[in-house]
Amino acid sequence: MNRTAVVLFNLGGPDGPDAVQPFLFNLFNDPAIIGLPKLFRWLLAKLISSRRAPVAKAVYARIGGASPLLGQTTAQAQALQQLLVQQGSTGDDYRVFVAMRYWHPFARAVAADMRAWHPDHVVLLPLYPQYSTTTSGSSLKDWNQAATAAGLDVPTSSVCCYPVEDGWIAAQARLIEAAIDRSLAAQGQKPRLLFSAHGLPKKIVASGDPYQWQVEQTVAAIVAALGPRHAGHAICYQSRVGPLEWIGPPLLSEIERAATDKVPVVVVPVAFVSEHSETLVELDIEYREKAEQFGVPHYERVATVQTEPEFISGLAGLVRWARESTGVTSATGPRLCPGTCGRCAMAA
Repeated sequence: MNRTAVVLFNLGGPDGPDAVQPFLFNLFNDPAIIGLPKLFRWLLAKLISSRRAPVAKAVYARIGGASPLLGQTTAQAQALQQLLVQQGSTGDDYRVFVAMRYWHPFARAVAADMRAWHPDHVVLLPLYPQYSTTTSGSSLKDWNQAATAAGLDVPTSSVCCYPVEDGWIAAQARLIEAAIDRSLAAQGQKPRLLFSAHGLPKKIVASGDPYQWQVEQTVAAIVAALGPRHAGHAICYQSRVGPLEWIGPPLLSEIERAATDKVPVVVVPVAFVSEHSETLVELDIEYREKAEQFGVPHYERVATVQTEPEFISGLAGLVRWARESTGVTSATGPRLCPGTCGRCAMAA
């Protein structure tokens, strides 16, 4: 029996109101998020999480009091495991685990469970198509520490990114086509596509983080797959927090521009594969209200890919690819990022 364990990584989210503040503390206490010495980072994380908790609780209250991320990630894991087993050869066995970065299940508990399963190979697969040191990089580092602590000494390969993987792009394009159809039916006018990704401080990108470059590659691939049924597109960013200057343009400014141009918009969460507060509250409620206030003719939001067949098939292909190697690999094997991205996961 050839046993392959797969770990799907995601951010995590609070499972109830009492979990909001500790979830935020774990987030801001991550050195990949706040790069201060340990004591100062701990103190700052305590301060930020206590101040932001009431606002965050109000946000989660609008979607039932908890994040849906774990349930959706678990569904993705089940769909992926089923497909891997179906496509596997005789003697192959797969088990897909879920590890969250800032709330349960944490990597240390998952690594212990995995050790008890006795895998022959481990594939690490972040559910972030575009690599950033603040997301995939943090999760992979956290897993390596957890695996060491658990005594999990097994050949391991990591998929760092898959910004233009065929299944990911195909699933996105199909969902966008459906949203364009809804917009045309409602308005009778070609919409502008607003590709919205979670923002990052400019200093992180300037340090060589490849996230923004990879988001741009994803958008270019989707636009090429769509054809001319839309009235142009823009890449923008959301979810800014704190006083630092962030990459842009912000989504709000693009919504204002669409209102000025009197063009409907289809908003695409281009860096998210699951629903959570950034999509269900920010995009579906807050930005929709702003669009209505500004006078945007029509506002449509594209669903995340979740368990869309093309996406899950693409993930299965990544697992099979990575299982044949050890170390870090992109969706195609070689490094994707240009030399200016010095913090690429595959940088020498």
